[in-house]
Amino acid sequence: MKKFIILLFALALALTACSSNGESGGDTGGSSGDRVLNVCGWGENIDPDLITKFQKDTGIRVNYQTAESNETMYAVIKQGGSDYDVIVPSDYMIGQMIAEDMLAELDFSKIPNYSLVGSQYKNLPFDPDNKYAVPYTWGTLGIIYNTTMIDGEITSWSALFDTKYEGQVGMIGNPRDAIGAALMYLGYSINTTDEAQIREAYQLIADARDAGVYQGFFMDELYDKMEAGETAICTYYAGDFLSMYSNNSDLRYVVPQEGSNWFVDAMCVLKDAEHKDEAMEWINFICSTDACLANMDFIWYASPNTEALEKYPEYYEKQNGEPMEEELYQVMAAPKEILDNCEVYLNLPSETLQLYTDLWIDLRI
Repeated sequence: MKKFIILLFALALALTACSSNGESGGDTGGSSGDRVLNVCGWGENIDPDLITKFQKDTGIRVNYQTAESNETMYAVIKQGGSDYDVIVPSDYMIGQMIAEDMLAELDFSKIPNYSLVGSQYKNLPFDPDNKYAVPYTWGTLGIIYNTTMIDGEITSWSALFDTKYEGQVGMIGNPRDAIGAALMYLGYSINTTDEAQIREAYQLIADARDAGVYQGFFMDELYDKMEAGETAICTYYAGDFLSMYSNNSDLRYVVPQEGSNWFVDAMCVLKDAEHKDEAMEWINFICSTDACLANMDFIWYASPNTEALEKYPEYYEKQNGEPMEEELYQVMAAPKEILDNCEVYLNLPSETLQLYTDLWIDLRI
């Protein structure tokens, strides 16, 4: 149901965008005197009621747009094809954007709710001085599998490359996570800059592709495929697993034994944003405990707001009329022993990023 609602919401936003951004040259800034904010996030990564409440409370009209991946968002911005003010990239992409001078320093005097963000989500490698980003959600990358289609438990990244699963696997459709999964299986760091190691990981994926292991490379299409039992195994994110699980309880999630990626998505403001004051109001609102609780209950991703994290099991029970299973809560908010076996993506040197791009093009041809 949540997914259905947000798809309708996205459609309404798209229709609104078409009416204001069509070929007639409509102005996304609105008429004179309007307060407007242009936000770009992931496709199913916000409770739409929060947008409605923010607009009602502030009078600021929010144009909410979506991107399929970090790489897609980056390409649109880099090519000058966006009017975004606030964006919600992942850690490694934030590091790249900071290095390329694409982000504005935030005015934290206008974001008092930043104090609610836990210290473990601050001073991270992508923004060590806490100048450019306010954490939005966090989680892990793992394997999702259907227990009715697979014999036994899956515990290793090897499942993504095993020919015994021919035609049953959906490989994630972005290069950092796909190549990262192969690197982890091979025992290498997800942040390696060793070209030989990266090419070895690429070859592992290419061989599995050529052997027919993959149905394809997918992003949000995996929701329908996993929920309907069309795909037996995929690699995707913990929060998205919980959305899938709510529609198919045969699914399971595992952080493989070799370790994984612990990621943070964060709110940033583009350096050339036209609506910086509105952007600070939005970020402060989204950081509030009430907003974080509502968001966690809608998108199933853990919040960096420590108060919201502590209150969420009780909030869930009140909202849903039953307690949240501890196992599912630990998928959402992975415990320390899981995170200790994970790495955070770092921004890679330009030559390594270019290698990723070239190899990814070869994989997708």
